[in-house]
Amino acid sequence: MTTVLQANSHNFVDTPTINRLTQRALRYLHAGFSVHLRGPAGTGKTTLAIHLANLLERPILLMFGDDEHKSSDLIGNQRGYNRKKVVDNFIHTVVKLEDEFRQTWVDARLTTACREGFTLVYDEFNRSRPEVNNVLLSVLEEKLLVLPSAAQQQEYIRAHPQFRVIFTSNPEEYCGVHETQDALMDRLVTIDIPEPDQLTQEEIVVQKSGLTRADASVIVSLVKKFRERTQQKEKSSGLRACLIVAKVCHSNNVPVVPTSTDFQDVCVDVLLSRSKLSQSEASLILGELFQEIPSAKKLSAKRR
Repeated sequence: MTTVLQANSHNFVDTPTINRLTQRALRYLHAGFSVHLRGPAGTGKTTLAIHLANLLERPILLMFGDDEHKSSDLIGNQRGYNRKKVVDNFIHTVVKLEDEFRQTWVDARLTTACREGFTLVYDEFNRSRPEVNNVLLSVLEEKLLVLPSAAQQQEYIRAHPQFRVIFTSNPEEYCGVHETQDALMDRLVTIDIPEPDQLTQEEIVVQKSGLTRADASVIVSLVKKFRERTQQKEKSSGLRACLIVAKVCHSNNVPVVPTSTDFQDVCVDVLLSRSKLSQSEASLILGELFQEIPSAKKLSAKRR
């Protein structure tokens, strides 16, 4: 069964940087093109993709790339069967039994979205093998989806005028990611999603955790400096780490103060698990940062 998401962006955190990315992507979507959001893990690609789909004001279908996918997982397949039994006892000495097995074609998400004009969000699409995604080529270019002979009903369907696909992907050096064929990339408008700027991260932390802006600033600054010193900055976003630290502190009433032992423990637990450095090296860096990062009060005074 295909689940259709309903539009809902009331929890979306919008800042000038995010708004600019949104408007850039909407230009292409409104013009009839599909958009590809590319960037490191944790930069908010999926959240932005669903927000864009909401703004198109069409029902949304969400699917995830998977190395085990086959073309049928995108288009559809024969599912189940109908059984018909006929008992013919017209002649009282003869009993005729007739079984009829007939499989039923069931559309997958791509076919449903194409037929009905829904917005398909294909998250981490490059985790699926390139040959599986080949079915997208004719849909995005000629606006035709070719169906297998098993579909029986028709050879192809013409894409609905409001059909759109919003893709997201991680960089190709990520584990489990396939190199995407040039023919598919040529049919997409790719927008690179960078690490959210400090203002955006602070705003997200404030709205998602309930902390004050001054506390959010301490956490964002600490995570940012740790990632810079451990050379993690280009490989992923620090936003998830910021949110985990912030939510744990808020729910457990841990003071966001660099000199607080409880706050230091939370930061060590969250950040060391994301570092490839040895525990002693990472702990040394964090120890230095706890002394360097000013408290929320000092940050607020400095901003005034």
